[in-house]
Amino acid sequence: MLRFLKGLGLFTAVALGVAAAPVHAAGDLLVAPTRVILDGSRGTEVVLNNIGTEPATYRISLEIKRMTAEGGLDEIAEDEANPAERAALDMIAFSPRRVTLPPNQPQVIRVGVRVPEGTPQGEYRAHMLFRAVPDAAAAPAAAAKPAGEGVSIALTPIYGITIPVIVRVGDLGAEASIGEAWVGETPDGPAFNFDLARTGNRSVYGDIEVTRPGAAEPLLVARGIAVYPEVAKRNVSLRVPGELAAKLKGPVRIRYTEDREIGGGTIDEAERIVK
Repeated sequence: MLRFLKGLGLFTAVALGVAAAPVHAAGDLLVAPTRVILDGSRGTEVVLNNIGTEPATYRISLEIKRMTAEGGLDEIAEDEANPAERAALDMIAFSPRRVTLPPNQPQVIRVGVRVPEGTPQGEYRAHMLFRAVPDAAAAPAAAAKPAGEGVSIALTPIYGITIPVIVRVGDLGAEASIGEAWVGETPDGPAFNFDLARTGNRSVYGDIEVTRPGAAEPLLVARGIAVYPEVAKRNVSLRVPGELAAKLKGPVRIRYTEDREIGGGTIDEAERIVK
């Protein structure tokens, strides 16, 4: 399950033996699975669970996001969606669209797909958004102010998380290749970076392991690295502690493998000299 945490598409990395996973933000919602693939004929379920101590309400919707060359996901307005993106919104159905979850009470969201006859083969993707609905009754009342002391404004943060919902139509395939790798600085600290290129007519998705030649245990593991069809190549940037950044320099082997749930086969591996 995926903890409902603040931020989208952010990867963190830590030292030996600990996996780096996508971190999302805030609140107490667990979502499983974190990625849905539909074959064009059968639906599935997404399970929500409130691990907080108070009831919480969430609104569920679909939105369009496009991957950038830096690996981010830009939200696209529906009136700016291309034909394939609009088709994805039309194909994907789900219910319910709003849920109130008591503490530790799971809720199933049914997800279905309707592929119109004659739809061109390809991969169609929308992102399912789970957005917290603020509880107006729980907001602390502002203390009354005497006249002339100005206006009191209360701000309530609204948190949201998205998971991709992918519809695959036809016989699709893709390959990926690992490019150059380097350690660089970001405003949040050092990061291990490499280029990841994709060819074919669908996305690729999997895990990264970085090891020293001759060592059995990886220095770095990162889960859930995707390249979507709208980009041919993206940069992967994984934040790491300073001590790990130093260990990652020099000769390493980078291995990109399929998701463990579908076998974990190797997509690509490469030996690189990291500077």
